[in-house]
Order: sequence, then structure tokens, then C-alpha cells
Amino acid sequence: MQTSAARVTMIPAYSRPSAAGPVGLPAKKRVAGYARVSTDSEEQLTSYEAQVDYYTRYILSKEEWTLVEVYTDEGISATNTKKRDGFKRMIADALDGKIDLIITKSVSRFARNTVDSLTTVRQLKEKGVEIYFEKENIYTLDSKGELLITIMSSLAQEESRSLSENVKWGQRKRFADGKVTLPYKQFLGYEKGEDDLPKIVEKEAAIVRQIYALFLEGKTPHGIAKHLTQSGIPTPAGKTKWLTSTVESILTNEKYKGDALLQKNFTVDFLTKKMKPNEGEIPQYYVENSHPAIISPEIFDLVQYEMKKRKESGRYINGLGCFSGKIICGECGGTYGSKVWHSATKYRRIIWQCNHKYKSGTHCETPHLYEAAIQQAFVDAFNSLISNKDEILQAHADIMEALTDTADLDREFAKLQDEQDVVVGLMQKCVDENAHAALDQEEYLRRYGALIERYEAVKSGLARISDQRQERGVKREITLRFLNELRQQDTIIMVFDEDLWHTTVETATVDGMGGITFLFKSGTEIKIQPKVGI
Repeated sequence: MQTSAARVTMIPAYSRPSAAGPVGLPAKKRVAGYARVSTDSEEQLTSYEAQVDYYTRYILSKEEWTLVEVYTDEGISATNTKKRDGFKRMIADALDGKIDLIITKSVSRFARNTVDSLTTVRQLKEKGVEIYFEKENIYTLDSKGELLITIMSSLAQEESRSLSENVKWGQRKRFADGKVTLPYKQFLGYEKGEDDLPKIVEKEAAIVRQIYALFLEGKTPHGIAKHLTQSGIPTPAGKTKWLTSTVESILTNEKYKGDALLQKNFTVDFLTKKMKPNEGEIPQYYVENSHPAIISPEIFDLVQYEMKKRKESGRYINGLGCFSGKIICGECGGTYGSKVWHSATKYRRIIWQCNHKYKSGTHCETPHLYEAAIQQAFVDAFNSLISNKDEILQAHADIMEALTDTADLDREFAKLQDEQDVVVGLMQKCVDENAHAALDQEEYLRRYGALIERYEAVKSGLARISDQRQERGVKREITLRFLNELRQQDTIIMVFDEDLWHTTVETATVDGMGGITFLFKSGTEIKIQPKVGI
């Protein structure tokens, strides 16, 4: 039996009638335009406005199209799509079935990240949404569309990488030239001056000086943040609540003394824009006297010294009262803490005792002290200083001269700098020889390793001398502040003065009999036996 040949009948395609339009008429394609420029320059804004006008007119000129919207992003880089609000809103509308076709200028206007570009194109393709790139004449639903998109996106991504490298080169060139810029909108105390250099804003600078003064008076960064918040002083970002980290950042930023350490952070990946602290991967530049200072170098160094000392000793960590962290147990070396006795009665008293007094295995025998007794003991100790003021001032004249003379350190520093230059030259020569000649690699590594050790030794020496310089300067500043305070006191004091306590006292050590030895910041020690019953 012979079978008949198969017969194929073509069924023509046709457009489904639109629910919104008259039956029998083809549905109009819903079309959106997308325009973006990556900078806020006047020239780019003109291009941006021209794109919006062009797409509006172009889409409206097509009878078979209906304009949904021209979505826009202004002044935004395209290396990823995370911050592009107009773009994200357009994609959301397309995925919700509100758009059939998106028209944009080129692949590079759409995205410079291949992954972002292809992910978005495929998402839209699954929903039947097409993208048309005018410059490349690509329709994404065309059979060749995705291959072309992949190629063009990769080229655009490489263009973005090249641009990013150029920008980084420009930034590093500015750093090498010592040109300083600040994030002025979030940087307290400065604004951009006429010469493009930081200019002091005196109203804000007064807040910076207040922060430094409060810290040197004994307050912790947390206490300073609380004080500024309660005083209604706005933060650098204009907020009402100060954070401890903000205060610490102000206290440790060298720009407040007129210097600038450039390239503290750098961009790891041009696509993700991920930043990381510079830990030696790329050069840094320290520019001295780069702009007007709000804080003197002496005060800035004093704050760094004080902050380091507090962290190392574990003291001043809570800032609860002026005595916190300054009263030392003569038996165990720990600090005294405050406690309230009879808090709910008329006999309420604040006492200070060793924090280890009742800890298991220690039980320090040093007695507790009433706060009033400590205050009176300080008054007696300071009055003893005043009675011998002339002798103290004379004795410290020679000390101040020794602290001011850094000629020996300067000579040693210059010698080590010359040594460092020589070692760097030898290291470069060693590398060059290995690159241009067939050297024994074990010998090369031995030579290079020896040079590295020599370099590290020189580097450590330079750091040591820098620390010694700073320490002398800090001691000089501390002594000066103490002596100036002493000069201003012509008569004995009658009551406890908290500011005077902060300015003059380093520590107060309690012995087993309750005696207090006050160590003043000049190095002078005076022992007082508090009065019983205070």
C-alpha cells in the first residue's frame, strides 16, 4: 500500500488585537527611550537634553509606536547599574509588561559592564522586550543580537577600564605634585578657596579647636560626642547626633595641622569601585604646610601622644568624672573607680577605690577615698607648688632648652635619609641586573634579601627618630602649658578647680596608708596625706 505524500499548509502570522484599541486594528508597540550622560559638565548637559528631545520626537513620529517615556540618568557613570535610578525604573516597567521596545544611543550608553549588560538584555528577552542600539544598529531579539551585544559590551568595558586608569593616573599625578583636595561637604572647618586650596571656615574651625581642647582636658571621644550632641552643634554632615568615630577622625586627621597624607585609600576594581586602605600597595605622599592650619602642629602631636598613651595604659576609657583613670593604686598599679554609697539617703557619698579591691585573688589593701578628700588633697598639693613657684620656674628653664634642641636628632635623621637613598639605588640596580643578565638566582635572592634587611633597618631608624622628635615636642608642649598655668596663679586656690586638675596633674597614686602622691605634668611630685573624715 502506497502512502500519500505529506502536505504542509502555512498558517500566516497575525497580530493579536489590543484590548485597549478597536478590534481588527494591529496593536501599537509601546516604546521607551533611554538617555544618559556621565558628567555634569555644560557640554554633556547639552548632549543630554538633545538626546531626550530626539527620542521624544523620534518615537512620536512613528504611527505604529506609542511613547511610554524617555527615561533618563544625569551625571552618573555607567560601569554598573546599581546607582542608575532612571535605568532601574525603566527595566522594572519593562519587566512589568509596560514596554515592548527600548531605544538607546549605543551599547556604551546602556552599560559598560558586560555582565550587567547581558544580564539585563536576557531578562528583557525572556519577557519579549527588545532593545535597539542605534549606533551599532543592533536589535536584541534578532538572531545575531546577543553575539553582537557580547562583543560590543566587552569593548565598552575595556573603554571604561582605560578611562578609569587615566583618571587614577591623573589623581596620582596631583598627589605627586602635592595638590590637596578635601570632601568639603563632609569635612568640618574648611571650604574650597579661590585658589582651589582649602580655606578655613572660622565658625566651623572653632568647633574643631573645641574638640581638641576638650580631649586635652581629659574627656574621651565618646564624652566629647555626647557634649557636642547635647549642645546642638551639627556634625560635619549636618546631622544632629555625633558619633564617637567622627570625633576620633577629627582628632587624628593631619589635615587640621596644615599637612596632608595623600592616597590613604585606593580603588581596587574599576568595575565595583571597591576601595581599600593603602597598606603599601601604591605610593603615598605626605605634603607639609599644604594649606592653612586650624590646629598648631604642637597641639596636634600632643593629642596623638595622649591618645596613644590612653590606649596603651587602658585608662580614660569611660570618662566618668575628672578623676577617672588618673587615680592609681600604689599596690597593684590598677586604677581607682567611683562608687556611690547610700545613694537614696541624705548620707549619699561618692567614694573612689581600687577596681581590683574585691576581685578574687587580689584584694588590694589600699583604702577607699572620699571624693571631697581627693579634691582637698589636690588643692593642698597645688598650693604647695605655688609657694615654690619661682624655684620651679627657674629649674625648668634648663629642661625647656634641652627639649627644644633637636640638632642631634636632625643630624642622625639626615644621615639615615642618605643611607635610605643609597639602599634604594642598590636595590634598583640589583633588579635591573637580574632583568638584563642571566644571574644565579640563589645569589640574586641572597643579595636582594640582604638589601631588604638593610632597608628595613634604615626605615625603623627613621621611625624611631621621628618618634623621639615627637616625644620631645610633646614633652615641651606639656611643660609649657603647665608652667604657663603656674605663672598665672599668683595666689593660693581655695576650692577644687576641675580645669586646673586636667591641665596640671598627670596621675595621683594612693599608698597603703591613704597618702596621695600627685605627679604633675612638669615631673614634680608632691605627697599629701588627706584629712580624715572629709
